[in-house]
Amino acid sequence: MTLMYQTNRIKNLLVLMAIITLLAVTGCDSSTPPQTAVPVNKEKTTDVEGIIVAMGDSLTAGLGVAPQESYPAQLEKLLAERGLNYRIINAGISGETSSGAKARIDWVLKLKPDIVILETGANDGLRGIDPVLVEKNIEQIIVRLKQEEVRVVLAGMMMLTNLGKTYVTAFNDLYPRLARRQEVVFMPFFLKDVAAEPTMNQADGIHPNPAGYEIIAANLLPYVEEAIELASP
Repeated sequence: MTLMYQTNRIKNLLVLMAIITLLAVTGCDSSTPPQTAVPVNKEKTTDVEGIIVAMGDSLTAGLGVAPQESYPAQLEKLLAERGLNYRIINAGISGETSSGAKARIDWVLKLKPDIVILETGANDGLRGIDPVLVEKNIEQIIVRLKQEEVRVVLAGMMMLTNLGKTYVTAFNDLYPRLARRQEVVFMPFFLKDVAAEPTMNQADGIHPNPAGYEIIAANLLPYVEEAIELASP
């Protein structure tokens, strides 16, 4: 066993321990829908082309950064720069699992979204929840949204290798399989170019900092543009 291998293994274990500790701090599964969601630009109330709801956990909520630095706020600005006048509502809840997301889908629909960006499942994976259940929950969310003719952008997640090859493979594979089966717009990895990059994350090493969210918004942009095109009459 080489020194580099040992060092990387220790680093991964420390990251995993930090994530598990943080989950205990940031909250557990929320099955009670929140009473409010936050428009990322409260002044944008008229002449909008449509509504996009960003649905997810702390990675969507923007834990640890100012509201205007979260990915939904930065994404709305990128869309506006391209002449796409969409209002984005940040409906992220820290600590939420896919079960919690499924429990509040009817509440999300009350926001009248044209498009939903669905980022969920990371907390399930970190808690070792059966990927079969995670897949079932996410699929039920997608089906419900499609019933209301809402376009879905599914953001994929990937788990740490420390959780075991069998579990990690089952978890990572569920997202592309769902995207194919449900024929939704699919971003393969929500944290692409950000995960495990110290300069792109906060001190906890887990949640993106403003620079990290800027990258996420830029990476997500073409998938949202695709959904907008598909949603257009």
